[in-house]
Amino acid sequence: MDGNAIVFTNGKLQDNAAKTTHGLIRGSARYKVVGVIDPVHVGKDAGELLDGVHRNMPIFSSVSDFLDKSEEKADYFIIGIANAGGKLDPNWMPEIEASLQAGMSIVNGMHEFLSEKAEVASLAESHNASLIDVRKPKARGDQKFWSAEIYEVTCPIIPVIGTDCAVGKRTTARFLMEALAEKGVKAPMVYTGQTGWMQGNDHGFVFDSTLNDFVSGELEHAIVSCYREVKPDMILVEGQSALRNPSGPCGSEMLISGNASGVILVHPEGRTYYKGWDFTGKKIHSIESEIELIRMYGVETLGIALNTKLVNLEEAKAAQARYKESLGIPVALPVEEGVEELLTPLMALLG
Repeated sequence: MDGNAIVFTNGKLQDNAAKTTHGLIRGSARYKVVGVIDPVHVGKDAGELLDGVHRNMPIFSSVSDFLDKSEEKADYFIIGIANAGGKLDPNWMPEIEASLQAGMSIVNGMHEFLSEKAEVASLAESHNASLIDVRKPKARGDQKFWSAEIYEVTCPIIPVIGTDCAVGKRTTARFLMEALAEKGVKAPMVYTGQTGWMQGNDHGFVFDSTLNDFVSGELEHAIVSCYREVKPDMILVEGQSALRNPSGPCGSEMLISGNASGVILVHPEGRTYYKGWDFTGKKIHSIESEIELIRMYGVETLGIALNTKLVNLEEAKAAQARYKESLGIPVALPVEEGVEELLTPLMALLG
């Protein structure tokens, strides 16, 4: 554990834009979340707002409010929201500066780097604080090219991919990791985004900050390193975007370069268009179509996880039953019921 942290959401705690925060609320081996900065939800518990589970994570209106009222101290200020394109909002700067003045280091998951802003870097230095730009890429000379070492990995490799972005791929992978651990199965998650790193996963890389020529190699390197160092029973891989999301198609590297043994597919029930692109008329492809595409890559879909944010429980359970019957594979409701449904095909891979 690196230390205590407050997470900044600036009024967007219940929006998809705060999915980094949602992941940190659910759990992190790197940071202990001791508060959330969100003026819209002051006085409430962040866990209860997220999924009804009280986690003793109070919400404050500002950094100053936290410093005045919290019994805990914070070592880190985490930017827990994301803007399109990864730009830092100038309106966030007063809270960033206040945290630096209080001696907190900043954890920034945006594409715009605080360490490259002279005034912010100077303020951090004067208060013995660090600027951690999680998406800052490795030097080109340090990035790995694909080497075929992936074929030395003998345990199952399971990417958790989706039919769209922002559907809960990382959350589902984490739930699977925890559920498998309860059965004595060592199944670490290889992270591919900034939140996965913030949650304390040891192996991975930030996919969207990596030069395209090195994505396959960095993925392979993360999986192989995990295999050699951890000696796991199974490796889960966090997916990004979706195979056919027009704003950033992604996933074929995980199937091919990552030598996938099977896939868990996450689908947002009730969502018609690719997220944020309704005006284009580009509809999300059906689960059946996505499974067939994955099969064309030579990989079978072992189970489905449904994101049910847009439907009620009755509708979710009806969809679950319908997909089970039509697809003949397990279908889970991770948030409502957990991922137990998906463990059977995964355990079967272990012999």
